[in-house]
Amino acid sequence: MQDEQRDYITIEDENGNRKEYTVEALFDMEDEFFALLKAEDETIVMKVEGEEGDQYLVGISDPIESEAILDAYQIAVKHAPLEDSKV
Repeated sequence: MQDEQRDYITIEDENGNRKEYTVEALFDMEDEFFALLKAEDETIVMKVEGEEGDQYLVGISDPIESEAILDAYQIAVKHAPLEDSKV
């Protein structure tokens, strides 16, 4: 497998714990933008808010909503794979 350059982001939780994630994908769904982030032991989805050049990530507090967004993303990728996908 080829080494791919990835973007990394560090997220701090409400307890001050920091964890590094790779940005696996950025995608839009129903006029909202999301980031798919992956760490060794978990995958999370966060909402991208703000204007271009001044964007930030917001956690999705409802686990059902987060899971639904992740499921919809996975279905979309499964049914429309990229030929030479680079995330």
